[in-house]
Amino acid sequence: MNHVHAITLFLLVCSICATIVAADDDDAAIETRTITYEHGEMVLEGYFAAPADREADSTRPGILVVHEWWGHNDFARRKAERLARLGYAAFALDMYGRGITADRAPEASRLAEPFYQNDFQLMRSRARAGLDVLAEQPEVDADRLASIGFCFGGTVSLQLAYDGAPVRGVVSFHGSLPPPLESDSKPEARILILHGAEDPLVPDEQVRACTERLSELEADWQLIAYGGAVHSFTNPAADGHGIDGVAYDETAHRRSWRHMQIFFEELFD
Repeated sequence: MNHVHAITLFLLVCSICATIVAADDDDAAIETRTITYEHGEMVLEGYFAAPADREADSTRPGILVVHEWWGHNDFARRKAERLARLGYAAFALDMYGRGITADRAPEASRLAEPFYQNDFQLMRSRARAGLDVLAEQPEVDADRLASIGFCFGGTVSLQLAYDGAPVRGVVSFHGSLPPPLESDSKPEARILILHGAEDPLVPDEQVRACTERLSELEADWQLIAYGGAVHSFTNPAADGHGIDGVAYDETAHRRSWRHMQIFFEELFD
């Protein structure tokens, strides 16, 4: 089934209250701005970051950053800034609506649930709205795009690949790993899955169902599993939520970020 993306998208405020952020140590400074945009009747607010030393008419690969099920928060914004310090232009999108976040699991579950229904159509179309915003930024080379996501965001990034969005590759950090739909075609994007080997929220059967379907479609995919790591291993605040099977793992965090960098080096070579 081909999904039709009826996206009413425009920039309401490209809040060019652009901010120059001094980088740590010897890293280059970055420029950031908030961007308000729409998907249908939903007003969304994302966060853009890019190196501050851009030359006139020069562009960089653009990376979409998709937040966890808690919503668009500092965690996603700091990831966008970190990507900017690596030399990319990054946009942390908003899936829930401007200012809408959750602090507790039941509320986060309520916010995320609609995106898993109806063959992921809402998830795919809203993520594409964010991708469109990223591609329109003057710092971005729209022919060199990718998406990364964390937990819920990892699932969103995979759905962009399954849906044939114009990205060269996607990275899922501890996502839930739903397989492509029967109606989906071979993903053209390369896929990197970074998974906690001991994640009880994504059992081995689910991992196999995803990777077997990707193999059936002859997708270019790879999976790296980190021994001892569970769900949300990249988020230092994960332990504070008191959810079984959710915990930060510094080693898996560091290694997974490096594996993403190697993936991007190949993707944009």
